[in-house]
Amino acid sequence: MLKKEKRYLYLSNDETRLVVQSLIRFKNKLQQQGRYTDCVDELILKVSDTL
Repeated sequence: MLKKEKRYLYLSNDETRLVVQSLIRFKNKLQQQGRYTDCVDELILKVSDTL
């Protein structure tokens, strides 16, 4: 079994807000297409917890 490698990303508050906004837009596009958004939801939560 392969071990998952962790990656860390250091962002300023402005950069974090921009990433969250972009993820929300991406989630809305996926919803319009009728696709799953679970992974994007998890990312939004992880990134917004840093604010």
